[in-house]
Amino acid sequence: MSRFLFTMLPANDLGLPTRLVPIARALADRGHDIAVFNPAPAPAKLIAEAGLRNLPMPQRAMPHPPFDLGKASQAWDVEEMYASLFSDEEFVRANTALHVDLIRDYQPDVVVDSFGVFACLAARIRGVPLTTINQGNFHPASDGFLFWKGKRPTNLPSAVSFFNTVAAEYGIGPFARSVDLLAGDLSLIVGTPETDPVSPTARVTHIGPIVWQRGNAELPAEIALLNSGKPIVWVYSGNPRYAPVPTAIDSIVVIRAAIAALADEPVEVVLTTCYQEVPAEIGTLPSNFHHAAYVPGRAMAERSALMVHHGGHSSVMQTLAAGTPAVIIPTITERESNARRLVALGAGEIVLPIDGPDEEKQIDIADFAAKIRRVLDEPGYRASAVRVSQSMRSFGGAELAANLIEQLAATKEAS
Repeated sequence: MSRFLFTMLPANDLGLPTRLVPIARALADRGHDIAVFNPAPAPAKLIAEAGLRNLPMPQRAMPHPPFDLGKASQAWDVEEMYASLFSDEEFVRANTALHVDLIRDYQPDVVVDSFGVFACLAARIRGVPLTTINQGNFHPASDGFLFWKGKRPTNLPSAVSFFNTVAAEYGIGPFARSVDLLAGDLSLIVGTPETDPVSPTARVTHIGPIVWQRGNAELPAEIALLNSGKPIVWVYSGNPRYAPVPTAIDSIVVIRAAIAALADEPVEVVLTTCYQEVPAEIGTLPSNFHHAAYVPGRAMAERSALMVHHGGHSSVMQTLAAGTPAVIIPTITERESNARRLVALGAGEIVLPIDGPDEEKQIDIADFAAKIRRVLDEPGYRASAVRVSQSMRSFGGAELAANLIEQLAATKEAS
């Protein structure tokens, strides 16, 4: 049996662990030794629910993060996003060393990563085979987040100089772009060529949708027993607040918009918040709203007539895999990219927010309400979502990913 270490950008959101946990669980069920690394609170709960081992944060002094979330929310692509998050040499050096320690101590046969650039660099430093599992617009061979605007401008910032300085200290590199680190020895794309296109010359394998739900998972009783005959709208905000003060990437706008548009309407609204509580500033929810911090995603999507969410890639995969249409309020350019792909497939609508005071996002509630009613009333949206769902079934999902990762481990053992 082999040892596999699953790593990711440790954001307090469920998108990245949702795509990795099913694969990690599949390999664990085959008898392999599995460890995951994401100490953030919400991912840690998901990892524990899956019965997987989550490694603790290594004891190492870390510099203050240099994050500019406003710039990250408007990034053209991964390269510019990383420039807004990692443009500090000491931060890159410390996080690389942390992941080098992690890999050295666990001694995996393969590192399996999603969007965790420091783990990708550390795997190369340690000479450990690397599998990357990302959405299409994270891959170096994609057209970026703002693909509809044409060619990427040439003057956008990059953090690659910081990564190259640190890489050189370990005797590797240089790299042309920091995003190039996200291409592994094995590169798997969550989604299909239709939902997540990359260059046809890229060395990637599309594995279809990856969504997490334990086989015996059930909806909370209050939700499972809803039988008013009204359509069920699942509102998923992701993490409503990433910090004690508003930030440019918060998704509380999704909750506010849903309340403004759907309170007392003839629908049942299920609101879930990424293992978070509803922010106190929201106040009492309307009588037709039912809150659960977390629900089994596949069961909830299949029960719903419509999903409203923030445009996270895993949310898009959840709704498309279930054949359920969506109305999306994308809170950053990466999520807008995902939303535009779904709209192009005919499986939903998009409502773009604008930045209000103090980085709080706002939307046109009348436009949002009209698009919700349109998607609920016009059968073409569901028909398109069902078509995409059926096309996705020809891809191998978590089991195919597990097979390919095992093969990479076997190649290492044979060499």
